[in-house]
Amino acid sequence: MALSASSSAQQARQALADRLAELCRDAGLSGLDLAERCEWSRSKTSRIMNARTPPSADDIRAWCKACGAEEQTEDLVAMLRTAEGMWVGWRRMERSGLKRAQQVRLPLYQRTRRFRSYSSWLVPGMIQTRAYTEAVLRAVQRRRVEVDDVADAVAVRMERQRVLHEGDRQFAFLVEESVLRNGPGEPEVLVGQLGHLLTVGSLPNVSMGVVPMRPGRIRMPAEGFWIYDTAQVNVELISGYLTITQPSEVGMYADAFAELADHAVYGAKARELITAALDALG
Repeated sequence: MALSASSSAQQARQALADRLAELCRDAGLSGLDLAERCEWSRSKTSRIMNARTPPSADDIRAWCKACGAEEQTEDLVAMLRTAEGMWVGWRRMERSGLKRAQQVRLPLYQRTRRFRSYSSWLVPGMIQTRAYTEAVLRAVQRRRVEVDDVADAVAVRMERQRVLHEGDRQFAFLVEESVLRNGPGEPEVLVGQLGHLLTVGSLPNVSMGVVPMRPGRIRMPAEGFWIYDTAQVNVELISGYLTITQPSEVGMYADAFAELADHAVYGAKARELITAALDALG
């Protein structure tokens, strides 16, 4: 399991390690006793107990058997999978292609009622045009994915956009002004995308904010992120996909979003910036 800087992921690993250590104590075993029963080195047992090395599913099965607590195996393996899922490298997430990576997010979109999205480098996927999405995913596929299922992945993302028009969901999008000036594909792709932003911004359940470029502004944060209700944050980094569920960390992203929202312009002023970007494209 890849380590990340997120305390959410670390706390999930620590919780699993604490449960395993508790099983050992309840069974009246020392770390050395457990290592001998599992035919491991003592250092391996210590690393797992102290959350320095994540166990494998087989390690958990052996641990539970050694402690006479096999009935807890599946619950602990589920904890392991949860911790692993908080940080997923792109290679692992996209090993079977881009379509699956798009599909797995659909349940999250369906159960969320309040969406907040900040993007510093691309138009958020929920409000992308088909041509823009195709250009983005094609660039991703060429860079890091062997399987070419871009057409299927585009279709899944377009279908996922239905939640924008269903139910009582609310959406708040913030994009840097530079997003309006740079984009994937040919200029006509960006022209179509900017026109789409003007349309989406007029929807009653959508707040469309643009953070203007100006001298002296401290640019933070560097990465884009999504906040789903108050339950989860997802961040796309260069190396992988981070899921944050720790309430204190979710709150930090909510605070960052609120600060960025204070710097953004909306309504007529946002449309002026979008229109100016369109004019610059000729």
